[in-house]
Amino acid sequence: MHAYLWLKTAHLLFVMAWMGGVFYLPRILVNLAEAGDQPQVRARLVLMGRRLYRFGHMMFGLAFVLGLVLWQGHRMVAGLPTMVAEGSGWLHAKLALVVVLLIHYSIAGRWLKGVEAGRALPGSRALRWFNEIPVFVLVGIIYLVLAKPF
Repeated sequence: MHAYLWLKTAHLLFVMAWMGGVFYLPRILVNLAEAGDQPQVRARLVLMGRRLYRFGHMMFGLAFVLGLVLWQGHRMVAGLPTMVAEGSGWLHAKLALVVVLLIHYSIAGRWLKGVEAGRALPGSRALRWFNEIPVFVLVGIIYLVLAKPF
C-alpha cells in the first residue's frame, strides 16, 4: 500500500505539471495573436511556447506511464491496489476527458508550430474561448475521480 501511495503521489504531481502547460500554452497563443508585428515579442513568445510544449509532453508521458501502472499494476505486482473493478465506468469517462485534454493540447502545439512556419493564428477572441476549454474539462475529471458516480 505504501508503494501505491507514492505512485499515486507522483502521478498527481506530473498531472499537475502537465495541466500548467495545458492552461498556459493557449494563453501564449493569445499573446502571440495580439503581439502584432513586434518581432522580438513574437520570438520570445514562440520560444516560451516551444519550451512549454516540450515540458508538457514530458510531464504527460510520465503521468501516463504512472497512470497505467496504477490502473493495471496489479497484474504485475501482487497486492498492488487497483481501480479496475465493477462500477469503474467513471474511470473510462475520466480517460475519455483526458483524451479531450490531450487533443486540445496537441491543437495548441500545432498552432504554435504553425506560427513558427509563418501561418496565421485564429483571432484572439477565438483563442480566448479555446483557452477556457481545459477548465471545464478538468472540472469534469475532478468530479469523476472524487464522486465515482458510476
